[in-house]
Amino acid sequence: MIHAVVFDYGGVISFPPPDILLDMLASFGEVDIAILDYLMRKHRDAYDRGTCSGKDYYRLILETAGVHPDDRIPEAMARLDLAGWKQVNPKTLRLMKEVKAAGLKLGILSNMPWEFLEMARETMPLFELPDTGIFSCEVGLIKPEAAIYQKLIEALQCKPEEIVFFDDIQVNVESARKQGIKAAVWKRPKKARFFLRSLGLNF
Repeated sequence: MIHAVVFDYGGVISFPPPDILLDMLASFGEVDIAILDYLMRKHRDAYDRGTCSGKDYYRLILETAGVHPDDRIPEAMARLDLAGWKQVNPKTLRLMKEVKAAGLKLGILSNMPWEFLEMARETMPLFELPDTGIFSCEVGLIKPEAAIYQKLIEALQCKPEEIVFFDDIQVNVESARKQGIKAAVWKRPKKARFFLRSLGLNF
């Protein structure tokens, strides 16, 4: 029996950032877009783990790319990056509310830097919905590390097989499954409903 449904944030609860965001960041930093994309991916883990600030993250990226800006540039890039993740998918939010109304535990499990989490808790009411929120910057762990899923299981006080988890990244889903969680790759809310129904839930 399923007792908890957990959602990733970026690309699941929120829409992905618009494609133009990377172009804007590259323009701000005066760096080649392909190099910027590569370096953002390479250094993102430390940012999500909470061991560096957004300003430090973008300063490292730019300096690695051979650009040495003043502090205003990496600060502006960090703000622009965070703003790109704020648009919530209303259909996902509706499903989350239905999960909670059905008496199931509702959770968020997300790789998320401190700046975004602090902003979200202050300005986004949806962050008051979950019974459990496991965020990488707070626990010092990131998906797909096994330990972060164990944190989730402990916080929910459920058996792994009683938890459903949706994430838009395949490797995160595979890691969750290795911990015994019923995980599925997120496509869109309608597909998620079909998956929940296949497990005997009425959504």
